[in-house]
Amino acid sequence: MIHSVAIAWDDLLGAFSNMEQDRVYFFDRMTGEIFFVGSDSGDSFWDQLEQQQGRFLEIPYLDSAAERTLLTTFLAGQSNRELCSLLDHALSGRPPYARPADILSFFPDEELQLSELRDTFLSNRVKSWLEENELFSLSTSLNAVH
Repeated sequence: MIHSVAIAWDDLLGAFSNMEQDRVYFFDRMTGEIFFVGSDSGDSFWDQLEQQQGRFLEIPYLDSAAERTLLTTFLAGQSNRELCSLLDHALSGRPPYARPADILSFFPDEELQLSELRDTFLSNRVKSWLEENELFSLSTSLNAVH
């Protein structure tokens, strides 16, 4: 029997955009709830979670490699040489240090472009994860329309 649950898209995107490795997000297959726990939670919590046999799915965090790939993709499509130079330096890790978000705050149009690229990237990542875990398919999306 197929069990339908409502999934809060914004909560799911928030969990997928998590870059904190000490915060682990989970999805509850029974309720659709998304919650997080600290990675330092006691062994008894992890044992209880494991005993649930697939009820809770761990949501992968956004690692720095994925974020770097996203920024590199963004840079490849940029024509603003000044921005490219500043972001390239920030990605190099050489002093003076700068965060890409701080640099982009001076380039609002490009900041919006990166935000849209990130949203698309995360949406595709979430959709793939939902399909891999048999929580979403073309048939379920078509049924939701009717």
